Amino acid sequence: MIKVGIIGGSGYTAGELLRLLVHHPQIALDFVYSTTNAGVSIHKQHPDLIGETELKFTDTINPVVDVLFLCLGHGRSRSFLESNTFSELTKVIDLGNDFRLNEDQNFLGRDFVYGLPELQKDKIKSAKNIANPGCFATAIQLGLLPLASAGKLTHSVHINATTGSTGAGVMPGGTTHFSWRDNNFSSYKVFTHQHLGEIEQSLQQLQHDFEVPVFFIPNRGNFSKGIYATMYTKFEGDIEEAKELYKSFYTDAKFTVVSEDEINLKQVVNTNKCILHVTKKNGMLLITSVIDNLIKGASGQAIHNMNLMFGLEEKTGLELKASAF
Repeated sequence: MIKVGIIGGSGYTAGELLRLLVHHPQIALDFVYSTTNAGVSIHKQHPDLIGETELKFTDTINPVVDVLFLCLGHGRSRSFLESNTFSELTKVIDLGNDFRLNEDQNFLGRDFVYGLPELQKDKIKSAKNIANPGCFATAIQLGLLPLASAGKLTHSVHINATTGSTGAGVMPGGTTHFSWRDNNFSSYKVFTHQHLGEIEQSLQQLQHDFEVPVFFIPNRGNFSKGIYATMYTKFEGDIEEAKELYKSFYTDAKFTVVSEDEINLKQVVNTNKCILHVTKKNGMLLITSVIDNLIKGASGQAIHNMNLMFGLEEKTGLELKASAF
């Protein structure tokens, strides 16, 4: 059994991670660290886990667990690792944004590998430390990687993507309050979102001469979970060529599928799937990508990475079904 520790257990991402790990057949949950909830039963913070685990939050860390998941706020993983020491054998999976960019991936002797399985599965298998991708970045990259792999991103890329309220985290704020969010829609961080860096980095990894602008408009939706992303760019080939390109690129992908039919968000919520659809109109290739922001965009992808790192079958603990009605 793989002994697991979780740092920062009270947020949405940690809640989904716990929901998946308590039923994972190959792990033993050793501790869930939270200084604000020490001694409190986990199901008090995550009511969906009542009857699933009797574990309590703790302010004590076991430094020799097999794998450590960091579910801290963005920018806090570095300071946590500076202040706490773990065994050299402990693998680290960071769900924040501290180590996603190439220039940040070596820290305190730990080399972090960008953990997008569809991009670099083999590197993940041999990695000791993983920088889990961002949720928007996951949906968008999976929509664009096949084009980059074929050198087809030669014109500007336009992206419009909408995320649910859980994408903003568990701490309440002005734009997450129910009365503001309900029956509302808004954009934020237009053309400046923090996930653009990792998106462009991955595209350049596959298409070395990639240098076209990427225009990304992130939106807030009035639903809880999921990301619905559309992206378009000029494409010289016909639609059949595009479909074959996408299906070929994802032939061996365990969780990313290409649909012949138009897609919707309910097909992926509560699953680790990404579903893609491509069509061409007026010389533009339109790609639609849908994921669950907390699972495929965070905790499920982190467990997928763990499975790869420990030589487990990729779908272990992740064979989840959507509720499409």
